[in-house]
Amino acid sequence: MTEVTGKTWYKIVGDLASGSHPLVVLHGGPGISHEYMTPLAELHTKCNIPVIFYDQIGIGKSIFEGSFGHVDLFMDELENLLVHLGVQNGFALLGHSWGAMLGAHYASHRHPVAPSMALWEKSTDQLLNALPADMRETIKRHEKEGTTDSPEYQQMMGIFYEKHVCKTPWPKVMETSFAAMMQNPTVYHTMIGPSEFTITGTLKSWSCLDHIHTITTPTLLTNGVMDEAQDVCVSPFFHRIPHVKWAQFSQRHMPFLEEEDQARYFQVVADFLTYP
Repeated sequence: MTEVTGKTWYKIVGDLASGSHPLVVLHGGPGISHEYMTPLAELHTKCNIPVIFYDQIGIGKSIFEGSFGHVDLFMDELENLLVHLGVQNGFALLGHSWGAMLGAHYASHRHPVAPSMALWEKSTDQLLNALPADMRETIKRHEKEGTTDSPEYQQMMGIFYEKHVCKTPWPKVMETSFAAMMQNPTVYHTMIGPSEFTITGTLKSWSCLDHIHTITTPTLLTNGVMDEAQDVCVSPFFHRIPHVKWAQFSQRHMPFLEEEDQARYFQVVADFLTYP
């Protein structure tokens, strides 16, 4: 067993002593810091609930010592945070991208699971195949040659992100989160690998699909029409979770940052959180 020690940074918007169950925000990546999720502080005002942000281990303001890469480490960190704050008996989770997968894994009681990270690869592969042939071949060539850090590859990924992640210019909070990943890509490269399209890291054989039918709490799923998380990623959750609602937005992967979707996103989430 490998011992891992570290410190988790967190921020609370609102008052945990208010009597309202807090909303715990799980950012994506893994390895992209929490800042891009901070617009969700709006839910503190709309729902009159505390909102808790934190940087997952090894990224942003949270530190670690030792080796990592297994989902259980992130589960332990989340549980430790909930206990530390004294909210483990009453809270809501809002996860984005990888954070949504972490949340689903938590809600399904940490059962052992079978591979299905292939759903993400299937989704991004659909979008890759829709790109112009020259872009597609350039991306594949750099992945094959191990040169995903080249300016040419990064230029192609910039075009892909514009189409399917968030339109440019990026909000400052988005730039801050991605800068943190670029400064320290250890978490992302260990768990995902160097590419959005081909998972080679420790998450390659990970999934929570075999046990999400055990989730007993009401669940809200979201994605965008142009999202890199296409319907092929979301639909298995919709069909297997017993008490579930699916809301689709008009834009990309970050509806809480896109002006076309932002107001509706916050209203949909607020209505879900405050439903009797």
